Amino acid sequence: MSAHQHELIITLPTLHADQVLAYAKMRGQRFFALRCGRRWGKTDFEATIGCDDAIKGLRVGLFAPDYKRLNETYAKIEEILSPIKKSASQTAGLIKTTTNGLVEFWTLQDESAGRSRKYHTVLIDEAAFAKVNMMDIWQRAIKPTLLDYRGRCIAASNTAGDDPENFFWQICNEARHGFVEYHAPSIKNPYLPADEIERLRLTEHPLVFKQEYEAEFVDWSGVAFFSLDKMLIDGQPVQPPMYMDVVFAVIDTATKTGTGNDGTGCIYFGLSKAVTPQTPLYVLDYELMQIEGSLLENWLPTVFQNLENLAARYKARRGSAGALIEDKSSGMVLLQQAQRRNWPATPIDTKLTAMGKDERAISVSGHHYQGRVKLSPEAFNKTLLYKGTTRNHLISQVTGFRVGDKEAIKAKRPDDLLDCYCYGLSVGLGNAEGW
Repeated sequence: MSAHQHELIITLPTLHADQVLAYAKMRGQRFFALRCGRRWGKTDFEATIGCDDAIKGLRVGLFAPDYKRLNETYAKIEEILSPIKKSASQTAGLIKTTTNGLVEFWTLQDESAGRSRKYHTVLIDEAAFAKVNMMDIWQRAIKPTLLDYRGRCIAASNTAGDDPENFFWQICNEARHGFVEYHAPSIKNPYLPADEIERLRLTEHPLVFKQEYEAEFVDWSGVAFFSLDKMLIDGQPVQPPMYMDVVFAVIDTATKTGTGNDGTGCIYFGLSKAVTPQTPLYVLDYELMQIEGSLLENWLPTVFQNLENLAARYKARRGSAGALIEDKSSGMVLLQQAQRRNWPATPIDTKLTAMGKDERAISVSGHHYQGRVKLSPEAFNKTLLYKGTTRNHLISQVTGFRVGDKEAIKAKRPDDLLDCYCYGLSVGLGNAEGW
């Protein structure tokens, strides 16, 4: 080594035992599907492959369903390659190395992602959560990028139901696509505490555990995900304790009807961890209406008054925490009005609002399954007229939810109260990720 040369040390993630086994099975395979449970270590696995290739001067294309998932891997790879980074731009989705290596990042929201490029390696992150036409994107845009170098593809993901139309399901179950599969449930990560995985097995909805942690293809058809019996005791609503910790409201409003009116849902929650730790969250009341967006600001003060009344009724130690509002559509207007008038309203965390409906429901399902949320007599017995139908819309929307229900999406069934329910559980009790 000359006096002008110096040694650069690049540290790749250390693979755990099951990752090593997956890596060994992948070697020599052109198309590889890694079906893994939560916290198995998919991001480190993909980063190791991408960085190792870039260090060797190879070209890598990394594809993810959206920018949220893409950004996590970009940050990891940029950090690892920093000693040999020639240039990088997260906006352009590009990292070049001094070894003539290249990593390009693409969101699968672009149906032409990767078109005209050529890669030695393609990494598809969260392949099960891509668009419904992902197989077309793979065949028309991504697969041709491997032609020049006889390149390889590694598609890694958890599962998203037992859906033969899903790209990841297809490459794992249909041999004609040429993918070799490796199944890696969460328990195969030796750094995860086995007792914690066992606790999740006992406390999560069985199908949620099977999908999220065992990475199995689960058939959700016909499954009542949020069953009513878990919200009751012996088939009856539950009278909340006289002393609450705090009360709060969750509001979801978005133009969905096509009539010029907004479908606006609001659920009032009471949190009582001190008095009833086994069932700490109560649904105290709810509202559902169609109202002109311009009139929502006139309605919002009644929410705060209702919260004050509930705080007094249940002697809430911390009073009312105000309203949490989804920062989308007309909800943005409500938040702006609240800020100008110093009303107690805050936006719901973007980590929650950015999730898909299924993902959001799954993330809080453990609380419901354990019976940690109960319906008060007022919420249980209340009926409202909405879109020409009189019923308890809270119960019908929440208990009527089905994971992966394509017919509900097509029919644009009302789900404002379902969203409020999921947000409320996450805010009051936390979700599967601990926030």
